[in-house]
Amino acid sequence: MHPSGLRLRLLGIDTLQEHVIYMRRDCHVCRAEGFDAQRRVEVTLRERHIIATINVVDTDLLAPGEAGLSTRAWQTLGAVANDHVTVAHAPTLDSLSAMRSKIYGRRLDARALDAIVGDMAAGRYSDMHLAAFLSACAGGRMDVQETIDLTGAMVKVGERIDWRRSPIADKHCVGGLPGNRTTPIVVAIVAAAGLTMPKTSSRAITSPAGTADVMETLTRVDLDMTTMRRVVEREGGCLVWGGALMLSPADDVLIRVERPLDIDSDAQLVASVLSKKIAAGATHALIDVPVGPTAKVRTEEEANRLQALLVQVAAAHALQLRVMRTSGAQPVGRGVGPALEAHDVLAVLRGAAAAPADLRVRALALAGELLEFCGHTVAGNGNSTARHLLDSGVAWAKFQAICEAQGGLREPGIAPLREPVSAARTGFVSGIDSRRLARVAKLAGAPGAPTAGLEMHVQLGDPIERGMPLFTLHAQSPGELDYALDYLATHPFVTLSDEGET
Repeated sequence: MHPSGLRLRLLGIDTLQEHVIYMRRDCHVCRAEGFDAQRRVEVTLRERHIIATINVVDTDLLAPGEAGLSTRAWQTLGAVANDHVTVAHAPTLDSLSAMRSKIYGRRLDARALDAIVGDMAAGRYSDMHLAAFLSACAGGRMDVQETIDLTGAMVKVGERIDWRRSPIADKHCVGGLPGNRTTPIVVAIVAAAGLTMPKTSSRAITSPAGTADVMETLTRVDLDMTTMRRVVEREGGCLVWGGALMLSPADDVLIRVERPLDIDSDAQLVASVLSKKIAAGATHALIDVPVGPTAKVRTEEEANRLQALLVQVAAAHALQLRVMRTSGAQPVGRGVGPALEAHDVLAVLRGAAAAPADLRVRALALAGELLEFCGHTVAGNGNSTARHLLDSGVAWAKFQAICEAQGGLREPGIAPLREPVSAARTGFVSGIDSRRLARVAKLAGAPGAPTAGLEMHVQLGDPIERGMPLFTLHAQSPGELDYALDYLATHPFVTLSDEGET
């Protein structure tokens, strides 16, 4: 055995996407190489290599001569128990000097961003490095050209699909509005109209649910490239998780760190969104920007800045783009959380009498705009065309066909624990804080527990009597339900006033 070799032991420790190697402090390799905790090292198993972070073990969890790997590292190396790995100092990363220069306020050119993003995608950056990069670029510290170059760099390091036809439609919401799950409805309508819409979506970053989380309660979303192509060629559309594909993979790496930091700067948001659209082969992208006091975009001024950046970056990459501003004053639909939002989507597509009207209206507006943008209908006829496709059941049939092609359609579940929260006084609903609402849904277990979240029973302006239910919490465990209730005791998100809107 190589003198620096260590025998692998399966520990089953999940660190999400981060590669970690667990080594004893008295390990002969640690002593010989001077390794200590958090050191970055190169781990080799046969022909495969990864860069991993050392976590030091001071107990008998590992025997002398043994090492453990995080689940992701184990899978990436294709390891089996008792394999032997070699561990060496990680190669020097020249891109770190460029990243450090950004921390000190210097701008990055295309070459520097290509190097940084390439190292990120290859797994050579630790979470600390990623957090430093995100922080250095947040708060308006990236100019337009840097954002253009960052977007291009993120496209370059992954696959890029060419559908060999046009138009290829896409749609994205910048987020910040709970329950705004229009995408599955829009895809069904647009594909039913005969357009091509291969929709790749992310899981939740800072919200209680992403489109991929919602769709996963209905069908399979972790399709590979070959299967995705087959679905799109057969049905004209798909609704899949982008993380299962190699489309802008550096974005998936950054998302892992954005989630706990709760950072989503304009430049990073634009690069993230547009790199995925470009890589997925879109020619026409419609961006939904909800604007509201507790949405992600709070003012028209912020919306203007974001729209200008989106338009400039898209133009630089020959992507036709249209921005549609929508109201972000309150949540959309009734459900907040993967399964609850899926129930709303199904109700709209099925034409159920109790379907949330606001979700239906927003989806029709977006689908109509996209149909006009892609030249399927003349200006002014998009909404009526979309409404006909939805009301006739054609969109519902197309949605079922897409789900069947992806692995079969199933009904989303319902949480075993449900706790109504009632009004403590009589009045009118004068405010709904979307950020607090999202926090409550996450504390209840969403999106990790698919059926968790909350179901809204009121909207702005509604008259309320004392004791009427405002919303119902859904949870899969008593601990998560109690956690959400404890937060609500000091952070209510529904405001009541004595008078309604005039």
